Amino acid sequence: MRLSQSKAVICSFLAVAALGMITFAQQEQSQSAAKPKLYNTAKQKLLDGKQVFSFTQYKADVDDYCERAKHYDYAWFEMQHSTLEFRDIEKMIAACPHAGATPMIRLPDAQEWHIQHATDIGALGVIVPTVDDVDRAREAAKWSHYPPMGRRSSGMRQADSLWDPVNYRQTINDNMLVVVMIETPTGVANAYDIASVPGVDVVIMGNGDLSSFSGYKRTDDYYHELVKKTHDAVLKAGKIFGQADANFSKGPYSADSYFFQNGPSNDGWAPPHTTAGSQYAVPKGEQ
Repeated sequence: MRLSQSKAVICSFLAVAALGMITFAQQEQSQSAAKPKLYNTAKQKLLDGKQVFSFTQYKADVDDYCERAKHYDYAWFEMQHSTLEFRDIEKMIAACPHAGATPMIRLPDAQEWHIQHATDIGALGVIVPTVDDVDRAREAAKWSHYPPMGRRSSGMRQADSLWDPVNYRQTINDNMLVVVMIETPTGVANAYDIASVPGVDVVIMGNGDLSSFSGYKRTDDYYHELVKKTHDAVLKAGKIFGQADANFSKGPYSADSYFFQNGPSNDGWAPPHTTAGSQYAVPKGEQ
């Protein structure tokens, strides 16, 4: 009698456990199926383990921008070293938001108003230069995300109508791509702490300025030691590593480098006055 009762208890326990496992698996499948692909296609590619390349937009030219946007993973709107203004970029993004390239803006700093302007006009990512410490990285992440992730505030914007008229506020945090640039030996020394900041997605080397600030040419062993230290720190923090110089997409660290400024187009297209074979015959930016 006791043996039969014990068997009954064991069978009941196993049945409950099996039911729980089935329910959990169904919930996992439901959550996975319910999670849509990101409308930030560059971020989606990075999460899928693919390299992404850009063109750099220095001038206010809607037709030029929309033509280039057809052929690249993302657009690098240059506001650190150009005279572009937010109203210029606003018009270009609005003209062809779904041409192909994800619009991103390299800002001069991580100030609140710069990042709020960038995101409100429809940028799906920001690139913050010369990040030497966690404070600047935290500012970049904080102003790029709505609560509870950050402190971005609501305001009049064209971003909703371009990307998600119904649920932009609920979906943009997942779609926002925050990239910070390490360009100095100080930044290299703090690379792990910078990369570990929640909300920072990608850390890239500002290759040209790293040479300028360190005093070492890119062919120097010490220069490559700085790059390697940053590379190792970023991977240790579980973040995506990249480089402004797209030539590194096929050289040292290429296996772990995914985000580049400029580089080859997706379809072999070349900007005017260049050929498809000269893949880096574009504005050099930080190269």
